[in-house]
Amino acid sequence: MYRILIVEDDPTIVTVLTRQLEKWDYEVSAVSDFDRVLDTFRDFDPHLVLLDISLPFYNGYYWCSEIRKISRVPVLFISSASDNMNLVMAINMGADDLIAKPFHLEVILAKIQAILRRTYAFGCDPHIISRRGVTLNLNDASLSYGTQQITLSKNEFKLMQVLLEHLGSVVSREELIQKLWETDSFIDDNTLTVNITRLRRHLEEIGLANFILTKKGIGYLVEESE
Repeated sequence: MYRILIVEDDPTIVTVLTRQLEKWDYEVSAVSDFDRVLDTFRDFDPHLVLLDISLPFYNGYYWCSEIRKISRVPVLFISSASDNMNLVMAINMGADDLIAKPFHLEVILAKIQAILRRTYAFGCDPHIISRRGVTLNLNDASLSYGTQQITLSKNEFKLMQVLLEHLGSVVSREELIQKLWETDSFIDDNTLTVNITRLRRHLEEIGLANFILTKKGIGYLVEESE
C-alpha cells in the first residue's frame, strides 16, 4: 500500500483528497503542525507528497528543498497559480509535477498514479524496492511496513534485497550465500540459517510474521501475494 502525505492547510481540500485517495487504497496522512512538516515526513515515510505552495510559517518551496536534503520521494505541488514561474520554481526545487487549483479529482488522481508507477512499479528509482506493502530503502538499509520502520543489519539487508528482487521465486541457499559473502570459499550452511532466523525475528517486530517462507532442501521465498 502506497503512503501519501498531504501538506495542505485548507481542511476542505484535505478531507476531499483523503476520502478520494483512501477509496483507491492509499494510506493517507495530513500534516497538522506546519512548523514541523519534516518531522511528520520522517515519521510517516511517504511514497509521495502532495505539497501546497502557500502554507503557514514556511512555503512549499522551502519544505520541498528540506525534503530533498534527505529523500528523493516524489513531490507533487499544489498551487492556486499555474503560471510558468510557479512551475519553473517547483521544478527547480525538486518537484516532480505541479497541479493548479481548482483541480478535478480525476486529474490529480491520474497524476499521482502516473508518478507512483513511474517511480516504483517500473523501478525508475534505484534506491527503493517496494513489494507487498513493504518498502526497502537501499540508501540506509531501512525497511518500512505500514507506519513502522526498522533498520536492518548488513546481512539482513542483503537477504531482504535479494528475496524482494526475486518476488514469487525461490532463491536457492547457494545463491543467497554467494550474495551475502561473495566468495567461493566454504561457508557453513548453518550461518545462512542463523541470518534468516534473525531477519525473520526482526520482521515479526513490525507485523511481518511468515513473510519469508522456507522451501525445504531448496531455499527461501517471498510470495507475490498473501
